[in-house]
Amino acid sequence: MSVERRARCLWSGDLSSGSGTLSTGSGALSDQAVTWASRAEASEGRTSPEELIAAAHATCFNMALSLVLKQRGFKAEQVVVDAVCSLELEGAPRISAVDLRVEGVVPGLDPDSFQSAVSAAADLCPVSNALRNNVRIGVAAELAERISTREV
Repeated sequence: MSVERRARCLWSGDLSSGSGTLSTGSGALSDQAVTWASRAEASEGRTSPEELIAAAHATCFNMALSLVLKQRGFKAEQVVVDAVCSLELEGAPRISAVDLRVEGVVPGLDPDSFQSAVSAAADLCPVSNALRNNVRIGVAAELAERISTREV
């Protein structure tokens, strides 16, 4: 069985002065503005491939971790995964790293078991597997009594 998801980007102009719009087949994103400046400078309400990779990785990793926890007999009250996707601009631009910070509230789970579950999720996550051996992936995890409040 295979599942496909679709997206389309319409671009006009050259790289530095041009712009585009991104839409997804689900309709979750519709005519979302993209520019080179939104990648390399200030986003100003526009997205970028790196932001979308960070979003996909955070979501996928969280889903993989919830599966691993369930398989081990635990249910998280909350898990937050923050992802930072780094674009290197010197020379030919390239995505060099994705760093994940995982914070979870999981009743009855000890810190070592949480770390073990996070490691298993890293091996299971399809986005991690797609990126592995192409970019550095860092994962830092912490079991908490409550999720800290901070913005993206």
